[in-house]
Amino acid sequence: MKFLQKTQYLFLILSLILASCSSDDDAAQSLTGENDLVIEFDNSFNGDDLLLGTSTYVNGNNETLTINRFNYIVSNFILIDAEGNEYVYPKDDSYFVVSEEEEMTEVTLKNIPAGEYVSMRFGVGVDQEKYLQGAAGQGDFLQVAEATNMMWSWQAGYKFLNFEGTFTSPEVATATDFKIHMGSHGSSLDNYKEVSVNLPTAALVSDALSPVVHFAVDANEVLDGNTKILLSEKAVVMVDEVKSPQIATNTSGMFRVDHVHNGEHGDH
Repeated sequence: MKFLQKTQYLFLILSLILASCSSDDDAAQSLTGENDLVIEFDNSFNGDDLLLGTSTYVNGNNETLTINRFNYIVSNFILIDAEGNEYVYPKDDSYFVVSEEEEMTEVTLKNIPAGEYVSMRFGVGVDQEKYLQGAAGQGDFLQVAEATNMMWSWQAGYKFLNFEGTFTSPEVATATDFKIHMGSHGSSLDNYKEVSVNLPTAALVSDALSPVVHFAVDANEVLDGNTKILLSEKAVVMVDEVKSPQIATNTSGMFRVDHVHNGEHGDH
């Protein structure tokens, strides 16, 4: 009798597992058509909301910062589904400026094929292939970059990161300007980086589903990431063959997906 009860119990568990797997498979197979995928960049500083010009933040170097500008370029988005298939977003449309001061914190990837996307890759900055197409090959993005202070000049190239404000420290008592402008200086110094992230929940895209992927972006990583950058040692970093690559690596580490909203026709 006990053996029969155990057998029935195991059969019930197995049936529930198979039903769940079948339900998941049916849901994935029912995703058809295409829709937009929205990416929201929620900029912060070590867990606190990033408020330009009004709040102060203390980094791990014991420097107190007031941040007035936090802009960066993201590009070349690739979405990976649950089976490892990659969808490469059209390159000519895949360059965006995220600007806290201009309230440009949302990127919309249009006409994404239906699927269950579990991870993504993207670039920070503009890759050499795009830059070497010349000014005529940049399309509208060149004007966007110029309007948001993300260019030095065409010859010098794009600023991948424009991070500015004032700071004090135990060594610097008077509020002092800092400027961190990081990019690839023409074709001589390539600071373009690629970022890979897993999504905590699959982003479901179909003709009825348009997901929103929420990134938590930590500006503290720029100075306090893999390599410690001391403003008290050098408050202005632009064309620097040592510090610029270090800042590029730090910047690539500031992105984390916090959550995903799966909604119907923009309802999230």
